[in-house]
Amino acid sequence: MNKLDQTDTIRYHRQLILKDIGVEGQLKLKSAKVCVCGAGGLGSPILYYLAAAGVGTLGIVDYDVVKLSNLNRQILHSSDDLETYKTLSANEKLSRLNPNIKINEHRIELSSENIEEIFNQYDVIVDAVDTIKVRYLISDTCYKLKKPLIEGAVVGMSGILTTIIPDQTPCYRCLYPFNNESNEYPTCNEIGILGAITGVIGSLQALEVIKLITGSGECLLGRLLTFEGLDCEFNEIPIIHNKDCVLCGKNKSL
Repeated sequence: MNKLDQTDTIRYHRQLILKDIGVEGQLKLKSAKVCVCGAGGLGSPILYYLAAAGVGTLGIVDYDVVKLSNLNRQILHSSDDLETYKTLSANEKLSRLNPNIKINEHRIELSSENIEEIFNQYDVIVDAVDTIKVRYLISDTCYKLKKPLIEGAVVGMSGILTTIIPDQTPCYRCLYPFNNESNEYPTCNEIGILGAITGVIGSLQALEVIKLITGSGECLLGRLLTFEGLDCEFNEIPIIHNKDCVLCGKNKSL
């Protein structure tokens, strides 16, 4: 993957002429290996745009099947895919979009027993899951393996986004300290979600991945971007390193 062929130069022409991407950046994308955890509302636009941009290897982690209630936001899937595994449905769509990339299906529920083996295959990890416990597992593992993590979440008409680099930025537990007694967060099943919100945050997650790989622009390091869909308002909040963090603080206990 050390050069671009004629098909590449045509397919990625609009990126190649960008001064922030160019041939060097495109080659970095072609050589990159990115794992996306979740092929649902966030995972759909993330995977679409990373495949379209020419990320050489995409890993898709999901063990669920397509349900009718998914289709208001999970644009990788269609009515013809009902009861089909999301990894398979996603693979089929992405392969048609860009047959020149490699796609790995990880049709499995992430656990402490399998997550390191999967993550060790990739350069960048993207969190697009909808379960808070799995988010902590993903974040903790990325910190242990020193893998960059693109973190995004949506609920209702709102979304958030940040990029976490182990030993460089505050970690996910600095942002959301773990509390065994009150580890309850609102979910889309409880208060709903509009598909366009997942499109906004998922597209921004894909952009963060591309910037991180190519070295262009500034990623959201130590910054939390929030989006309020009803007002179409973006805000940025600094994330402060928690010196007592159980994962990355002075007295680590996790």
